[in-house]
Order: sequence, then C-alpha cells, then structure tokens
Amino acid sequence: MEPESPERAKRTGGVPLRLVAIGGGTGLSTLLKGLKRYVAASAGPRVALPGEPAIGELSAVVTVSDDGGSSGRLRKELNMLPPGDIRNCVVALSEDEALLSRLFQHRFQKGSGLEGHSFGNLFLAALTSITGDFAEAVRLSSEILTTRGHIFPATTSSIELEALMQDGSRVRGETKITASKERIKELVLVPPDVEPMPQTLDAIANADLITIGPGSLFTSLIPNLLVQGISQAIVNSSAVKVYVCNLMTQANESLGLTAADHIRALYDHAHANIFDYALINRKPVSDELKAKYALEGATQIVADLEAIEELGVCPVLGDYLEEAGVARHATDHVARDLLQLVARAPATHDASTIRR
Repeated sequence: MEPESPERAKRTGGVPLRLVAIGGGTGLSTLLKGLKRYVAASAGPRVALPGEPAIGELSAVVTVSDDGGSSGRLRKELNMLPPGDIRNCVVALSEDEALLSRLFQHRFQKGSGLEGHSFGNLFLAALTSITGDFAEAVRLSSEILTTRGHIFPATTSSIELEALMQDGSRVRGETKITASKERIKELVLVPPDVEPMPQTLDAIANADLITIGPGSLFTSLIPNLLVQGISQAIVNSSAVKVYVCNLMTQANESLGLTAADHIRALYDHAHANIFDYALINRKPVSDELKAKYALEGATQIVADLEAIEELGVCPVLGDYLEEAGVARHATDHVARDLLQLVARAPATHDASTIRR
C-alpha cells in the first residue's frame, strides 16, 4: 500500500484544516457559527475523530457594499466602510455568545442620532476613527471578543454596486438594486479596480477548503468575486471549493433561478468555473412557510441536479433546512458535511467517488 500523502493526511485528521468562507449577510454569519465548533484550540497537530477533521485556521472574507440602515448611515456620515456584515461575523465567531455578543448586537430603539444603530457598528466606527484603519479595527474587535477565526473585508476600498438590468437600465447602490423590480443581468463594482487585502489572497492560496454562500446572490456573494485577484486566487488554490446553495429564491435578486442558475451567475462574474461541489438542501419547506414566502414570489430553490453536473459540479444533498419563522440553514449539519466532504475528497477532487 502506498503511503498516505501529506495533503490526504491533513484532510483525514492528522493536521487541522485551513478554511476560507466567502460571503456576506446573515448567510455567512450563520455558516460561521457552525464551523466555529470545529476550530482546534491551537494550530498544532491534533488527533481528530475519523471523518471529523478539525479546523486549524478559519478565515471569513466579507463583502463591504452595504449602503442601507445603520451601516449606510455610518458609511455616509463618517466616510467609513459599512460595518454591519463584519459585525455579524465577529459575533458569530466570538467565544462568548452571551453577554458580549448580545452587547455588539444591541440596537438602540431611541435617541437622537442613536436610533437604529447597533452598538457593534458604533464600536467598529470608534475603533476605525482611533486607528485610522478599518481592517485594523476589525482585527482589534475580533481580539476583544476572542473570535475563533480571522475576518477580512473583501476590500478596504470604498465601493458601490452597479447593476445592469435585463431591460438595459442601470441601477447604482445596493439598496436601490434590491428594491428594483427588474431582473439583474450583470453586476459591477464602482470603481472596478479595487484590490483585496494581501492576507485574503494568502488565506485563499493556503486553504484546504473554500466555501462561497449561502447569501444573497448579487449583493452578498458576487461582489466578493469582483474584487481584483480574488476569483483568480480561488482558481489557483488547490483547496476543495464548495458552493453552499441558498434555500429559497429571493425577491428582486433570484426569483425563478434554479440552483444551477445560481452557479452560472457566479461563474459568469468570476469568469471561471470555480466549484468542485455544491451543498444543496433536499428537505421540503412546510406549507405554512411556503405560503409566507409566496407573498413575495419566493419559492424553494429547484435542485436541477443534471444541470449542475453539466457545469462540472458534484451536487451533495442533505437536510439543511431549519424553520423558525423563516428558512435558515441547519448550520451544524452544513458544517459537519463540509468537513466530511473535505476529508473524503481525493486530491484530484473526483466528484464521482463521493456522490451521496
């Protein structure tokens, strides 16, 4: 029998894995809560249970294009990057999910100038003012909350989203894009030539697993791929690359789009085929929740498996749906399946060997 390769040994539990999760919105922070449970106490060697490798280094790459709500107000008034999605990721990865995380998520209900702001957003704004560096403010916030991972803004440049619609019109700004009734054809960044942090490219290059999603297709996922160098870094990385598919279509972003349509949109904007696998929910939503989403025209995303395979992606099906008034990913199931997927994936990423 041939000796096990160092890469294979890492994936099967000999050495903790390096994982990069890319996204934004509630989707990314939900995923991070599940992955956090598998982060090793230290980056050194660790004996893991078979099929359950530990994570030695967890990095989140977060979109910074939000221009609405508390984040939008701070962005406009203080000329800083929007802190909301970053704040959610800091809280999701924090060791203490009780008092400190509740403090960061506390939203003021009244007060001149305070109403609508969350404490965490104001905290990041204050640290940005003190340090003069948003990325450093994020790092210090992570230290204060003792997060089990690194959090990187997709870029430290101020950006806006601009969408070309199917009718030929152009809409500028995330809030206006999500409010538009027209279907989005293409998304661009303004300015288009912004760059990522070097740490982001290093994390992607050294990763064993890269995930994109879940999250709003055009306003949480695609903006990350438009930052110069990120898509190519993903292509060049030897990591296993997984798309975590959304549960439901989203009004004004993805109504009528199937799982394969989501992947195509990501490929089109990345200008490359970037996924080995796609995690797709197979659990049906309840009639009650189905009716609630139908009010917005939203439905459960169709898992068109043959079309996904034609894109060179192996679909991995699981019961990833949890209902609590809304559809949310069962984060523990998703995290466990992701790590088992990496452990079982051969170095060549031959999808046919692990089709579930």
